[in-house]
Amino acid sequence: MKDGANRKRSRPPAPHSHPWQRRLLRWFRGHARDLPWRRTRDPYAIWVSEVMLQQTQVATAIPYFHRFLTRFPTVRALAAASLDEVLALWSGLGYYARARNLHAAAQVMATHHAGELPRDLEALRALPGFGPYTAGAVGSIALGLDVPLVDGNVARVLCRIEGWESGAEESRARAWERAGALVVVDEAGDWNQALMELGQAVCTAKAPACGRCPVRPECLAAERGDPATYPLARPRAERRHLRFVALAFFDGPRVLLVRRERKGLFAGLWELPAAEIGPEGQASRVALRVARSFAGMDATVEPAAIVRQTLTHREVTVEPFVVQGRRARPPPQGRFVAPQELASLGLSSLATKTLRAVGICAAGKR
Repeated sequence: MKDGANRKRSRPPAPHSHPWQRRLLRWFRGHARDLPWRRTRDPYAIWVSEVMLQQTQVATAIPYFHRFLTRFPTVRALAAASLDEVLALWSGLGYYARARNLHAAAQVMATHHAGELPRDLEALRALPGFGPYTAGAVGSIALGLDVPLVDGNVARVLCRIEGWESGAEESRARAWERAGALVVVDEAGDWNQALMELGQAVCTAKAPACGRCPVRPECLAAERGDPATYPLARPRAERRHLRFVALAFFDGPRVLLVRRERKGLFAGLWELPAAEIGPEGQASRVALRVARSFAGMDATVEPAAIVRQTLTHREVTVEPFVVQGRRARPPPQGRFVAPQELASLGLSSLATKTLRAVGICAAGKR
């Protein structure tokens, strides 16, 4: 264990905390994973890590974290960058609203907070992207504020310890009500991380390791004999299936890309011109209509390999077509891009797969 990951080992827990809280804090200080954002006290770096870790596994986030801080080492460096630069570095990490909010919040900090995170919960909550969780995480871990946080791990841990007969959504709401009373004063950062670490490493969703749990004696769900059933399950919502055509218009080695609107799926990112296909629609017919709207009535289309991707609430199928005919007219939010320029643009992993399907590889060579 590196010193930076365990910097508070010698500090005793707050004297007014409950015995099980003291045990959990001791467990965390002895078992906390050695992670790069735990080796720093830089509030900016901790903020970046917390945003990246939302909806992203730790192993996936680590290389992005290092690259991001190398390119944007301070709030002011991030604020001065273009959104395209930020999205390009975020490409493949998903949930791109996080990157847009990081960039927007950095610009607010550079303008109104001297390029630093404000050390006040109300001011944090006023920043773009700072919902209750982010404000609680950054406030407690990075700034030392005595504030709670709740994520899926914390909600599950508290639901099991206190034996709530409720589903995940209700448990999360109840956890927010309970978490404030449990915050260990002057140790909120470690306390919040201890709850999350317990949920990630021991009190897991499907196979909790109760024999290794430091708070096993207090856990009502374990006492009842089947902690994995907490929170109570609910039927999983069926994913919506979306179908699109994507059109590859070439001008020599360059390909036409368009930027998506600033709201909605993949907002602000670049992709091939596309159109949604209705449930009964014929892809080739839709593709030909779109191709001719860009390149005239003599345009023809040739199908490429179909691309599929599963998102959190959606199944997406893209049917790419290569357009033959005269040079297309770029729309206002579009331009022809050379292969070597692709690395400088924000592209979703779905857009990258679609480009490969029409002959443009990830390295930017057709």
